Amino acid sequence: MKQTAVITGGSRGIGFAIARQLASENYNVAILDVNDPEAYRENLNQLDEMKADWLYYRGSVAEKADREGFVQAVTEKYGDIDVLVNNAGVAPLVRQDILQMTEESFDRVMTINLKGAMFFTQLVARKMLEQEYKGNRRGVIVNICSSSAYISSIIRGEYCMSKAGMAMMTLLYADRLAGEGINVYEIRPGVIDTDMTSVVHKKYSDLIEKGAFPIARWGTPQDIADAVSVFVSGKLSYCTGNYLDLDGGFHIPRL
Repeated sequence: MKQTAVITGGSRGIGFAIARQLASENYNVAILDVNDPEAYRENLNQLDEMKADWLYYRGSVAEKADREGFVQAVTEKYGDIDVLVNNAGVAPLVRQDILQMTEESFDRVMTINLKGAMFFTQLVARKMLEQEYKGNRRGVIVNICSSSAYISSIIRGEYCMSKAGMAMMTLLYADRLAGEGINVYEIRPGVIDTDMTSVVHKKYSDLIEKGAFPIARWGTPQDIADAVSVFVSGKLSYCTGNYLDLDGGFHIPRL
């Protein structure tokens, strides 16, 4: 039976690469995104060219009504939700020293990146628990986190804190759902070439050139999509709560 994958923030960048990858693996693909789909018609046309079965729901992971409306739309069209990829996230609108960070910026980033992901996962996990086992599992959850979960960046502290929170969210859901046939994983991208990093492209390109990253190149959205593919494949069924650094080796302590 064809399975269904839900991806938040799937209109572009990492999220779309994941949607395209899972579509290529014969998943139905359901995308929740705040963006107007017509603005990303070129991407969505790729799904049509693949003859993928897809659903696009315009809404915000930060809004309860949108989360519930999306899940209802997905279940009405496809039935079960087999894979959840929590990808939606934002950076601060303005990068500021933590001593100048505003409450408004903190609330915006934490609400989308952490609160939205937390309660959307809760909603989908409850749905997965109602489903029959397919093989040895009911579902898989993959959180797209960040190396910022453990690396300090004092000009975007709210982002770092949101991702550190997501890392704990991964452990909590992995612990709670392990006995229920649902495994939970986390990917920590490093420097990935997307719209989010475009404002600091020169900074990171210079760091790559100076040898800060053992694998001396930018990461790509497809790098992340390939890792999601491994996690949802069922080949890692005897682990849960694990994370994978996709950062060109940046996490390695070096002398």
